[in-house]
Amino acid sequence: MDIVKAPKRHTLAPAKQRILETSNRLFYDEGIRAVGIDRLIAASTVTKATFYKHYGSKDRLIVEYVAYRHLLIAEELEELARTTDDPLELLRGIAEVQARYVTAPGFRGCPFLNAAAEYTEPAHPVRRAVQNHREWFHAILETLLRQIGHPLPGDAADDLMLARDGAMSGGYAGDSIAASAALTRMYQRTVEAALPRVAA
Repeated sequence: MDIVKAPKRHTLAPAKQRILETSNRLFYDEGIRAVGIDRLIAASTVTKATFYKHYGSKDRLIVEYVAYRHLLIAEELEELARTTDDPLELLRGIAEVQARYVTAPGFRGCPFLNAAAEYTEPAHPVRRAVQNHREWFHAILETLLRQIGHPLPGDAADDLMLARDGAMSGGYAGDSIAASAALTRMYQRTVEAALPRVAA
């Protein structure tokens, strides 16, 4: 299905890619503000000059980190969408992917919610990058729900977004298996609201 389109992946210089991958790991594992420039440079095995040549500032790297997280998820969902032309099957596949995130080893919650929590100003570029990701995901859910005949696809997409947020937060702070199961149930209930229309 063409509903999921990942951004084009650009080939980066090896040092730039290494810095991005290092930030992806450290920012998620330890928190964005907790990881300083010197730590990033050392862990990336680059010089300070190389870091500033490619990213210019930590703030720019953080925005690139959020965009990279979005790219990885978008690519995963795009690959899933290639396997089916059935919107119901794709919606269930997305539910499985989301539930699997919550119980994955090293899970520390939603990287987008984590980033938003560290940047309180709504107009900050990091917050805008987070919002772009959330709007993209909401649009996918709403479109699929509309395609399967849900009577209120926008409201249902809102419900699934909130359920996802809750599962991501609760799965990290508490019982990840229970959170994953609850998210799966929410997807199932949402789909069931449209099933009579699908059958018709």
